[in-house]
Amino acid sequence: MQSFENHFLIAMPSLEDPYFSRSLTYICEHNEHGAMGIVINQPTGLHLKEMLKQVDESIQVDEDKAEQIVLAGGPVSPDRGFILHSTQPGWASSLALTSDIMVTTSKDILAVLGNSKAPEKCLVALGYAGWSAGQLEEEIQHNSWLLIEADSDLLFNVPIHKKWQAAVQKLGVDIWQLAPDVGHA
Repeated sequence: MQSFENHFLIAMPSLEDPYFSRSLTYICEHNEHGAMGIVINQPTGLHLKEMLKQVDESIQVDEDKAEQIVLAGGPVSPDRGFILHSTQPGWASSLALTSDIMVTTSKDILAVLGNSKAPEKCLVALGYAGWSAGQLEEEIQHNSWLLIEADSDLLFNVPIHKKWQAAVQKLGVDIWQLAPDVGHA
């Protein structure tokens, strides 16, 4: 089985699901049991300062981080937070995904997200996207998604509203010229 961990799922233009239309999803885990990813280009309308105040009024947020947009990471468990961040060990529930990308679900990181003790780069998401065994592979075969290897520059440095297009450009093809139907020779 080929693992799609550390890949981006690029939603095809023909994918009409309102949640995943023009979405870009970072795949955190993919194995024989299924897959788990975080959509990295769908804003919630909530800013980091507002989210942290809901968690704990005493959390201080630096002005330069206060307006960071909280993402809608997926339709599963939208009340649960996930932080994709540059490598910074020491959090209770951290998992290294690559040498420079980690995912953390622990609440202890929330106290520092808005200040200088936070990881250098981070994305905060509520919820995640999940696929049962074989489901993601089937959706790819049905032409719902394209795959590219993930990179931390696109993950952390490209503005949210430009991530999907930036991922498409990495393919080197005009996505609007691709047929929406799958063919077999």
